[in-house]
Amino acid sequence: MIKFNNVSKTYANGTRGLNRVNLTIAPGEFVVIVGLSGAGKSTLLRSINRLHEITEGEILVDGKSITAASGEKLRRIRRDIGMIFQNFNLVKRSSVLRNVLSGRVGYHSTMRTLLGLFPKEDVELAHQALRRVNLGEKAYVRADQLSGGQQQRVSIARALAQEAKIILADEPVASLDPLTTRQVMDDLRRINRESGITMVVNLHDVELAREYATRIIGMRVGSVVFDGPAETATDEAFAGIYGSAAESETRDTPMNARIHA
Repeated sequence: MIKFNNVSKTYANGTRGLNRVNLTIAPGEFVVIVGLSGAGKSTLLRSINRLHEITEGEILVDGKSITAASGEKLRRIRRDIGMIFQNFNLVKRSSVLRNVLSGRVGYHSTMRTLLGLFPKEDVELAHQALRRVNLGEKAYVRADQLSGGQQQRVSIARALAQEAKIILADEPVASLDPLTTRQVMDDLRRINRESGITMVVNLHDVELAREYATRIIGMRVGSVVFDGPAETATDEAFAGIYGSAAESETRDTPMNARIHA
C-alpha cells in the first residue's frame, strides 16, 4: 500500500509542485495519473521513491515511512519499487542481460555489483524476466541495437528482476509509436494482473488511461481534482482536470485527440 498523508512539495523558486495531497493506493491497483504539463504528475510519482523530496507531510510504503527512512532502511524500501522512465534509462553499450541484472543491485554489495558478480539465481531470474516480455532471445544483444519499444520492455524486465512490489512508470510510452505503445501497455497490464504488482503510471493519452487503468487520478496545479474508477472518468471529468486548456483547443475534436499533458 502507498499512502500520502497531507503531502506538499514547494520548489526553490516558490512553485508549488504538490498541494496537500492525501491518497491511498491499494496493493494490486493499476493507477494512471493524468493532467497537463506542470500539474504535478511527475512530482507525485517520483516522490513515492524519493527521486523528489517532499517539503511537508509523509509518504508510507507498505506501512513504512519512506519520508523518514535513511541508509539501509531507505535502501530496503526502494528495493521494492521499480522505476520505468520515458527515455528507458538503460546503459546502451551494455547487453540487455546486464541491464536487466541492474535490477538486482539492491540485493548485493556495491563492489560485487560493480564487478558484475551476480549469482546464478540472479542470472536465471533476469532470463525469466526477459522471457515474460518476449525478449528472451535478445539477452546478449547490446541495448542500443533494440527498437524503442524493445528497450522499454527491457526496462520492464529490469523491474521484474528486481522483484518489485510496485512499478512506477513516468510517461513510459510518450516516445513510442501507436503499435509499440499498445505492446508496452499490454505488458504492464498483464504483469499487473498475473503478479499483482501495483502499477502507478503517468500518461498523456486520455483514451489509454481509460482503457488500461483500474483507477484514474487527475492532477491540476499540484492538487488532486479527480480520483475514481476508470469507468467514471467521463469527458466532463476530464474537462475538470484539464480546464480551459482542454476547452480552448477544439470543442468538436474527440477528447483523446485533443488532450496532451
